[in-house]
Amino acid sequence: MAKILIAEDDEKIAQLEKDYLESNGYETEIIYAGDKVIPELKEGAYDLLLLDIMLPGTSGYDICRTIRDEIDIPILMVTARTEAVDVIRGLGLGADDYITKPFDPSQLVARVRSHLKRYERLTRKQDEMTGAEEKKGKTEQIVVGDVIIEPRTWKVWKKDRELKLPNREFELLRFLAENPNIVFSKEELFEKIWGYDYISDAATVSVHINRLREKIEDDARNPKIIETVWGAGYRLNA
Repeated sequence: MAKILIAEDDEKIAQLEKDYLESNGYETEIIYAGDKVIPELKEGAYDLLLLDIMLPGTSGYDICRTIRDEIDIPILMVTARTEAVDVIRGLGLGADDYITKPFDPSQLVARVRSHLKRYERLTRKQDEMTGAEEKKGKTEQIVVGDVIIEPRTWKVWKKDRELKLPNREFELLRFLAENPNIVFSKEELFEKIWGYDYISDAATVSVHINRLREKIEDDARNPKIIETVWGAGYRLNA
């Protein structure tokens, strides 16, 4: 049974989320204050975080920024803000998706289910590839400049420093590295990495590309590894 942490300061909304999720077989816990979310996440074994942006104590943005590279679980932001800049900010800080208030509870459950299934597939794939590599006694590597990617162990290194990449960032980087010097549109990358069952759009790709650049490029504002081909998409330069 998947365990979900609900971080929401509106008691009625939190209880609505809890009732619908539990009626669909999920275990839930509610946190009403932002400053209590991170300690709870670190102590409890949660499979997904349902995160309100406007929380007392610590905002959802700050929580997402703090935990994204430490705890690799789906983060679904719940917000009353619909402006593109707020959505992009949340995705840029590592949220996997967002849903706006007021929302259809059945849609919320559908998105939670979709993200949990996706992460389950990614985790199982990672475990299988790591196990196969251990049996072989060697590690396959892709080297791009001073960046080393280990597809089977799901590790990335830059100048002997290991980088912590959430699942989708790693999948995106690995796909580009395994297909160097080829231009892929945002729509193609979205289909390859997120798939048709993912509830979002291709703008998510740009956000994840920017996060990758911040980690692997010497200068994220002047990228040399992942290049933007204007009007076409992105290309990883081998």
